[in-house]
Amino acid sequence: MDSVQRMINRLEAGAATCACGGYLSQLDALHRTEIYTSLGYERLKRKNDNIQTVYAASLENWNQTFYTLLLHYLGAPNNSQAFETLASRVPYAVILRYGRSLRSLEALLIGASGLLDSYCDDEYTLTLKSEFSYLAHKHGITPMSPSEWKTTRIYPHNHPVIRMAQAAAFLAQRNFVMESILECRTAKDAAALFGVEASEYWTSHFVPAQTSSESVKRIGPAKANILGINVVAQLQYAYGSYIGDDRLRDRAITLLENTPPENNSRIDRWKANGVVPANAFETQALLQLGNEYCMNGRCRECPIGRRIIGTLSKPE
Repeated sequence: MDSVQRMINRLEAGAATCACGGYLSQLDALHRTEIYTSLGYERLKRKNDNIQTVYAASLENWNQTFYTLLLHYLGAPNNSQAFETLASRVPYAVILRYGRSLRSLEALLIGASGLLDSYCDDEYTLTLKSEFSYLAHKHGITPMSPSEWKTTRIYPHNHPVIRMAQAAAFLAQRNFVMESILECRTAKDAAALFGVEASEYWTSHFVPAQTSSESVKRIGPAKANILGINVVAQLQYAYGSYIGDDRLRDRAITLLENTPPENNSRIDRWKANGVVPANAFETQALLQLGNEYCMNGRCRECPIGRRIIGTLSKPE
């Protein structure tokens, strides 16, 4: 077996643990940036393709596209599909009609989720049920089944009902959000945009009709960063590509470069191998590398694998 094949075998054996991170961490800044740039744009393109699918399903409406993405990323990952279903049950056009009534928006979102019937009643939830009954009849909204949601083993601040109340508070702030989305350039901008607080009722509740110690249910910096990375930057890039505006695409890159690096188990694999990303653009690049190449054993095709193999293939 020649040295090239032995190296390919080694790379593929370590792919699941992102072992090639050791090589990446030893590269000089210029070559490391080269790799990050290639992978970062590759991920933006893949996410752009996904957004175009959402856009088509939204009947080519960018506000509905944003709204769907917002709900998808607002909750816990295991509720993302349920939140997308909710966005289709209560479309953005209906949200716009009641945009200045926070209680109506809460009734629409929480009522349509089907979760209101999973808890006991109090005065506030009875009000929401009554409001939803009227609005559901008026707009032909069929509530989801509670079984579509994951509500156990969820961090209390990430409970889907809390996220719906926060979404209602966000949507009640302004009628059209696309302009604000397209103007974001930094994590601070995203925190200012998304850092809303659920209505007063939720200060003493994590779920309907069950009181808890008081805590403000605000969208925090970590979740705002997630929304900035996965909603704002991706939408800027996708919309910029759609209308052929390089400034918007560049703004998406600037936002990612000015947002702190993501912290999750997939990034932890790279850190364990000595890779320390500086910002969200670099973590997005690492996620692309891990998801598309490492986890699929595509070491011959990935930017790092090609470099390593290339050094062995050069004639002496």
